[in-house]
Amino acid sequence: MMISWLALTACGGSLFQSKAPPPAVYLLSVSAAPSGAEIPVDLAVLKPRVQTGLDTDLIATLYPDRRLDYFAGARWSGRLGGMVQDLALQAFRTRANLRNVHAGVSAFGGCCRLEIDVADFQAEYSANLGPGDMAAPTIHVRLWGQVGGTDRRVLGRFEADVRQPASGNRLAAIIAAYNVAADTAMAKIVEDTAAALNASLERR
Repeated sequence: MMISWLALTACGGSLFQSKAPPPAVYLLSVSAAPSGAEIPVDLAVLKPRVQTGLDTDLIATLYPDRRLDYFAGARWSGRLGGMVQDLALQAFRTRANLRNVHAGVSAFGGCCRLEIDVADFQAEYSANLGPGDMAAPTIHVRLWGQVGGTDRRVLGRFEADVRQPASGNRLAAIIAAYNVAADTAMAKIVEDTAAALNASLERR
């Protein structure tokens, strides 16, 4: 399941001129899919909790010695927590036929709540091939989801754990693999959340 990506050139003025090129800014967006039957529920997608070291606009890499680093000259379009929340909102609006989907809890009263924990969102390198050379990484996106009802009762807990190999050790190929992994993980979150909400409605 492919999703689109957009590279934006970061720009801005400065009193000092720098020879370093501005970082490329990458934006992820989920693909649309046919919605199922209408679910008469209002859902609030809360700001995700993000693993330490990942809640930044830097694009994370994890090396075989467990060293966490970041790609030079590249950024996400925002801090990871906000970006994942935006992706979740897009995914629910295009894939789940809910009555309302919004960020936070203030827009509607008596809504269900989705909490997301971002456990992994990094490019993982597994082995050295030679001096200064490494195999293409695997993108690892792992999300934990918990949906609660209007009475704060937990309706379901679920995990989306996706590993997507990059087609090469180039930034364009790595970002493309991030796209696939993030889209696949969000599709799982939407599917499991919708199933939990439908099951709750059937029990009423």
